[in-house]
This record gives sequence, structure tokens and C-alpha cells, in this order.
Amino acid sequence: MRPVAIVSFAQSKSVRREERRNEVEMLMPVVAEAIERSGIGKKEIGFTISGSCDYLAGAPFSFVSALDAIGAWPPIQESHVEMDGAWALYEAWVRLQMGDIDSALVYCFGKSSLGDIREILTLQLDPYYTAPLWPDQISLAALQARALLDSNGYTESDLAKVAGRSRRNAISNPKAQISGEASVEELLATPYVVSPLREHDCPPVSDGAAVAILAAEGLAEKVCGRPAWIAGIDHRIEPHSLGARDLTRSPSTELAAQKAGLHRAPVDVAELHAQFTHEELILRQALKLDNDANVNPSGGPLCANPVMATGLIRIGEAAQRIINGEAQRALAHASSGPCLQQNLICVLEAR
Repeated sequence: MRPVAIVSFAQSKSVRREERRNEVEMLMPVVAEAIERSGIGKKEIGFTISGSCDYLAGAPFSFVSALDAIGAWPPIQESHVEMDGAWALYEAWVRLQMGDIDSALVYCFGKSSLGDIREILTLQLDPYYTAPLWPDQISLAALQARALLDSNGYTESDLAKVAGRSRRNAISNPKAQISGEASVEELLATPYVVSPLREHDCPPVSDGAAVAILAAEGLAEKVCGRPAWIAGIDHRIEPHSLGARDLTRSPSTELAAQKAGLHRAPVDVAELHAQFTHEELILRQALKLDNDANVNPSGGPLCANPVMATGLIRIGEAAQRIINGEAQRALAHASSGPCLQQNLICVLEAR
């Protein structure tokens, strides 16, 4: 495989509602920041790809209008995935393997505040048996959380500990939407949203954008003093039917981690796309992360969750730790679909 690295990453601050700017206006300063940090001229970028969702924007082909933030004239090589930006990064990595270009720009955006995100995400369910019942995102997550609590010995206190640690970690993250100190007792005193999940167990509604720039070997070392090399990347999917799988496990994450070579060496940091507190517990088990692992030092999706950008932000946060010299090897995880249906693993290393 051709060695490819992340040489630059930028993201907007996640906010509850971006009232003054549309998607293009959100993206433009983030794109400019990522390009400036990369040391690669805009005209020298060989490939551009985005990740977004028309259902969030409420309009078809919303990615076409978002190209205004990039500039598509003179003509550029461009693609799009109707997925989180993490999957756009995967396509960019594949594209760089062809060898005819040396760099790629990956961008993603999401304004979850434009509609009812719980109802919007119902549209991704099986259209024949599940979607007509209109189970919303949090209700499905609550089913998974209840199954985990009833079968694996976890308690609601374990969920609150995840939320409390995430909020403490986010205090040092200027891009986070939620942060602060809260004891387990204080968190457990709050009412349920859908039992056994309380507000702190669920992701906030967030608007935001993120951009990553990739470079192949030869160029990466020239423009970045310490590139975050993609040592392994893979993604796998579970059966579409929720009733056809064990919701307390994530075998697709286990397989993706195996294929990406995660367990060849320890990792210094892990950024997990755990939108709900119980999902972190499931992912820790699937990834064989012990209790001392440095998980979501950014605060993770529990503190900022711009849908369609959260997964790429996990990769970007992990890469930034390597670029800044804070980690030698890092794990990034992205997820898509209900109850951890599809999972992507990206292992990043310094040389």
C-alpha cells in the first residue's frame, strides 16, 4: 500500500444552533484554515471529497452547493459520499493509492438544528418493517442500553461515569459544545429522556464542519514536520435488521480493528464515535481497551456531535495528537446508522 498521512486538520466550534451562517459560510473559514496549515497550495490539491446528508439540509444534492466553499473552477477532481466525513476520508485514501495524485482534501458539514434530528435519523431504518413504526434515534439507543445493562453487569452509574469524564475532558477543548464538572450523583439525579438514558447519556444537537488534508509519502514529509500516517483503515457493517444481531456487542468493530491492525501495538489515545454513554462501553469491549485507556480526551460526541462530521472529527482529533507530538500511535473510530450499525477503524502512527 502507498503510505498516506493526515497533514492538516481543522474544525469549527460546535454550537447548538448556527443561526447566522449557512453550510457554505460555515465551511469557508475551516477550509481556509486547513489549507493554510497543510502547506499545500489550494491549486495543488489533487482530489476533493465531501461527506454530508441531504436529509439534514432539507434539499437534494446539498453537496453541490457546498462546493462553493471549495471553488470548483477551474474544474477539480471531486466526489461525495452520503455518509459521515470519515467515509469520505476512506475514499480519499483509496483514491491516493492510485498514484497519479499526491494530496486530497476531505470536508464534511452538518446542521442538525434545522429539523428534528431524532425523526430525521428514523429515515435510515429498514423501510418495510422498522421505519413505519417510527422509532426515534434515542428510543433505539435506549433499547440497546437496556440490553447491555441487563446482560453485562453494568449499571446506570457506569453510564454516568462515562458522561462525567467526557465533560471534564472537554473543558480543555475550545471546539466542544458542552463541558464542565459533574459528579455521578448529580448526573443520576436528573430525569430520564428515555429510560435508562438521561440527557447526559445522549449527544447534544450540534452544528459544525470539519476538514482534513491527506498527502502521500514524499509530499507529506515536506509539508508536515510530524505527519499522522494511516497505518491501517477498514470499515464493516452489521445486518440492517436490528433483530438480527446482538445489540450488546459490536462484531463489525472487532473485525474492522483486526483488519486495520489495531492490536499490533498499544495506542496512546483513542477517539471513539460513541454518541451515547453505553456505546463507549460496547466499543471498549470490542476494541479491547482497558479502563486506563485514554478515551476521548477531546470530550467526544457526548460534548459535540455535528452529524456527518463527528466521525471525521474523531480521526482529526487523533491525528492532531500525533502531529502535535502528544501521541505516537492513535486509534480513531467512526460509526454510522442506529445502534453502532456500521463502524470504521483508522489507526494512525508517527514515524
